[in-house]
Amino acid sequence: MCNNNNSNSCNCIAEILTVINILQTNANCSEGCLETCDRGFLGCNVTTLNCNTRPIMLYTCAGNGTPFSMPTTREAIDCNNGGANCSSVFRIEKLDGCCATFRVLAENTDPATQASIPYVSTNSFFTMNLDCCCALRCLPDTFVDTI
Repeated sequence: MCNNNNSNSCNCIAEILTVINILQTNANCSEGCLETCDRGFLGCNVTTLNCNTRPIMLYTCAGNGTPFSMPTTREAIDCNNGGANCSSVFRIEKLDGCCATFRVLAENTDPATQASIPYVSTNSFFTMNLDCCCALRCLPDTFVDTI
């Protein structure tokens, strides 16, 4: 996919992200499903919360199997070596062809809610050309506050 001159090279990842984006927009909680990225509904393990996010991790062609990471703040931080205030968990916010905008999710550090709400929303966003993305990993559907 990387450095491929084929203008349709991002299609498989873009299609999955389209499904995830639609599901998050229409977030309804359901139970019992295959744990695949493109399953047709958001499901929760916690019945008292509605799921509104399918968190994902992205892998780039040059990442050598290491998840892509971005700062959880708007400050310029080097996340190449797993620096503090960095996360490799994201929420798709917008998709336009091969161009995707993601919100960076941070680990929930509140012990009282950590088990049921593993991630919190940040105001850190980035846009990625999906031609640079060779794989994505879906994490369990969850509820993220302030989305």
